[in-house]
Amino acid sequence: MSKHDVARRDLLAGAAFGAGVVASAGLMPEASAQTHAQRAAAEAPVPAHAHPNVNGHGAFFNEEDAETVAAFTERIMPGAPGKPGARDAEVLNYIDLALAGAYADLQDFYRRGLAQLDAYCRKTHGVPFVRLPVAGQDEVIKAVEEDKAGEFAWPTAQAFFTTIRTHTMEGMLADPIYGGNRDFAGWRLVGFPGGQPLFTPEDLESAQAFTREPIVGLQERA
Repeated sequence: MSKHDVARRDLLAGAAFGAGVVASAGLMPEASAQTHAQRAAAEAPVPAHAHPNVNGHGAFFNEEDAETVAAFTERIMPGAPGKPGARDAEVLNYIDLALAGAYADLQDFYRRGLAQLDAYCRKTHGVPFVRLPVAGQDEVIKAVEEDKAGEFAWPTAQAFFTTIRTHTMEGMLADPIYGGNRDFAGWRLVGFPGGQPLFTPEDLESAQAFTREPIVGLQERA
């Protein structure tokens, strides 16, 4: 894993707590029994869509678009040995299910954004995004993030990047019942305990990430 990847992972993991991305509202004990990081996560709103965890894709994306989204999200949240990334957490599955449900109003946004991404990659590099080497994919993502990628009209390149980045973080950190965060990969990454039925006195005094098994999600609580 490159220094670039490590820096990106650290930045996004920190941003996840800073923005309160984790979708697990209402499962934590009262605020006095939480660390600052746990409180920020517990106060985040739960997305309007809820689906059982279904492996793969097919609810909305076709095969080609699924490969592109999987590759793009993996570069946003790259995996490494012992450090789960977007593929490990099945972020693609989360986004696919969301676009077939509560995020259905973004279907055309994704269709047009992915088509424009493909046009930009083919014009600039001669191949689609998924066939670029990692360095080339990062170069494209940087251009998209900075709104410097040609071929984009609506959505704008920057809007497209921001939306996929947001959905990547949701797929990493939302409760697994929504289709991502497989095996609590994202929660384990940031030390979030999920909906524990109780905390020990040692837990309440600790400022360290929560690591004790089991981590409890909505499915277990249901």
